[in-house]
Amino acid sequence: MIGENNVTLEALEPLRSEEKPTQQNSEVKLYKIRWVVLTLFFLYGCSSAVQWVQYSIITNIIMRYYSVTSVAVDWTSMIAMITYPPLMIPGFYFVDKMGLRFSALSGVIGTAIGTWIKVFSVSPDRFWVTFLGQTVVFVSQIFILSMPPKIAAVWFGPNEVSTATSIGVIGQQLGNAIGFILPPMIVKNHDNLDDIGRELSYMFYGVAAYTTPIVILVYFFCKSQPDHPPSQAQAYQRLNATEFTQKQYWRSYRQLLSNKAFWLLMVSYGMNIGVYAGICTLLNQFILSYFKNAEEDAGRMGLLLVVFGIFGSLIFGIILDRTKKFKETTLGLYTMTVLGVLSFSFALETRSKAVVYASVAFLGFFQNAYYPAGFEFAAELTYPQPESTSSGLIISMSQVFGVIFTLALGVLLKEFGTFWALCLMVFFLFIGCCVTVIIPNDLRRQKVDQKH
Repeated sequence: MIGENNVTLEALEPLRSEEKPTQQNSEVKLYKIRWVVLTLFFLYGCSSAVQWVQYSIITNIIMRYYSVTSVAVDWTSMIAMITYPPLMIPGFYFVDKMGLRFSALSGVIGTAIGTWIKVFSVSPDRFWVTFLGQTVVFVSQIFILSMPPKIAAVWFGPNEVSTATSIGVIGQQLGNAIGFILPPMIVKNHDNLDDIGRELSYMFYGVAAYTTPIVILVYFFCKSQPDHPPSQAQAYQRLNATEFTQKQYWRSYRQLLSNKAFWLLMVSYGMNIGVYAGICTLLNQFILSYFKNAEEDAGRMGLLLVVFGIFGSLIFGIILDRTKKFKETTLGLYTMTVLGVLSFSFALETRSKAVVYASVAFLGFFQNAYYPAGFEFAAELTYPQPESTSSGLIISMSQVFGVIFTLALGVLLKEFGTFWALCLMVFFLFIGCCVTVIIPNDLRRQKVDQKH
């Protein structure tokens, strides 16, 4: 049963088919085109993620240009967290029914439409237009955020699946990095609002020009799955798959939500990534509360946070492929994240930019690496359920925590200051770390691959 620690054929029975397995379908084979598919996801994941903190990293400038409050600017990032959870279930039904190609096209087309809407938002009275474009972009993330573990499982072999997941996540992280660094470089805090508007226009056209060609590339080169499975675990799923139905879809959710280990991971993962979302959204305000006129420093610190996270994601992805120590790696990353946020809060108190830069790099290396590691741990705990569904659920939990923590950080920042706001986040991360300790180390997918 799903709640038990041992994987048996009986536990996988719901996915079986009446048809006999065939040699053609069960042959395991790796295709070079898998790297093309992963590269395409890398590119369109980046195009979406670049827009997450596009406004909040220059909060003070956006407030002046559109005559809105800091909370309104915060919502341009939080809309990503609000739209995902309620759209996840219907969105994933179509993802699972239609396949990766449908998901990729839907995600990249929606992202392109959102970026072009924002092109027409350059006027001080059109904040609603820019918010509409941002909403369209983030509604489209339902087809993007949870895809790395799905693509890795469907296209890559068992000894490279964690690395492939990390590379897919790195595309999103790179987009975040660009979103931190480019807006402060392009849009300056001019006295003349027309100058700000002109530079906002440059930024919006640039993102639209990057996103649009990706639609064409995905249309011509993205496939849902290879002709032959890349691993024994995938071969087993194919050989025992039934025709996709709503009943099967809901059964998958029931089995996931009856898995106690997965529930524990959802809570711990949600807290970790939720804290990350809150810190990224309010990073501009944190830095400006200690360093005057430091918009570009805030952008560079955000860039450093993500760039070091990219290295961390890749390194720990390789470690996971070689060691298969999913719980141990996840717990280690979580512990270092607690220390990272704590060091960031004390670094700000020193009012030394060099110390703050160093603390941000330390935090980014471990907290960003937790993102793909958590995906892979979830896939192991929930096999043979669809990877996109398990990752989607933990992302939804992180979005819920992200909204809560972002709003809490905003209030605490105004009432008590940055240091105590961050200390509360350290407290929640410590709780999440304790929850990780008690997660059963039940590696279901590994047991199937090792058995064959």
